[in-house]
Amino acid sequence: MKYIFSPWRMKYIQNHDEEGCVFCNVQAQTDSAENLIVFRGRRAFVMLNRYPYTNGHLMVVANAHAPSLEDLDAETRAEMMELLTQCMGILRRNYRPQGFNLGANIGEAAGAGIADHVHLHIVPRWGGDTNFMSTLGQTRVLPEELEETYRRIREGWGSNWFSQNRRLS
Repeated sequence: MKYIFSPWRMKYIQNHDEEGCVFCNVQAQTDSAENLIVFRGRRAFVMLNRYPYTNGHLMVVANAHAPSLEDLDAETRAEMMELLTQCMGILRRNYRPQGFNLGANIGEAAGAGIADHVHLHIVPRWGGDTNFMSTLGQTRVLPEELEETYRRIREGWGSNWFSQNRRLS
């Protein structure tokens, strides 16, 4: 049997019972590589997924603590979709993915890890990125450290056409 060590997962396992809502907690902090928030709008914010499926895995999170999209007002839903679109553009320029998985897991039964606070996932994809490690080993191999991904995405907001022409904050 072969082993692949992923020591970064231990922090997730040990801290999985964080007090309060993880999204509300990070929202109260100053933006940094530590809390992974790369952009704030008026009604939602963008952050990296701390335990990503691939490099560049982003989340658009409503400021309001609500479990589902239908619990949000129309302006918040619209801003979340606009931010999702901006994320795709930044990821296209910085990572050159060949496709995207976009989605929301609404409710625990649908796979939501944080079911009480609605958020959208943007996962860049490349041809052949599902390999034996993911399929057989149930292990993801990420070629870039999270801090570098944060830097690249954060810098992307400054050069983003949407940010310059349709500023949300």
